[in-house]
Amino acid sequence: MATRDRSPRPCAEMDTTPFESAECAWFWFIQAQQARNDGARIIMGLADVPRPCEPIDIFKVIDRLYRNRMLLMDHILVLRHYGRRLMPPDSRRVREARAHKIWTEAFGHIGPVLERKGIVRAPDRRGPSWFLEACVYESDIGSDR
Repeated sequence: MATRDRSPRPCAEMDTTPFESAECAWFWFIQAQQARNDGARIIMGLADVPRPCEPIDIFKVIDRLYRNRMLLMDHILVLRHYGRRLMPPDSRRVREARAHKIWTEAFGHIGPVLERKGIVRAPDRRGPSWFLEACVYESDIGSDR
């Protein structure tokens, strides 16, 4: 019976999977912190889906933004509350409308930083593929004249 090698590999050797969004990274961070508070030891390289960071890296980004006054305590409290619920505030609910605004503001600052660090996958800003195909088709039509 073959045993699975569970020893951590250096980051340079690992194929990591960036998060789809800053919100996903935040929920992962909250769950990791909760597991740590419950006694789990977090060791890089042993996860089922290897990530390009450790939970402390997310914390450092939040801390730096807070110290630079890009995030306020209101942002931190909303992020913590809804992070523990593992769902963002719903803008359609009257009681969550303000929290949704604060949540959106916070991720407006957090998202670009996590993208620059490679923690979050940068969105494809080229537009949908049908748009690109239409542009190519248009340029072909114009060349006939």
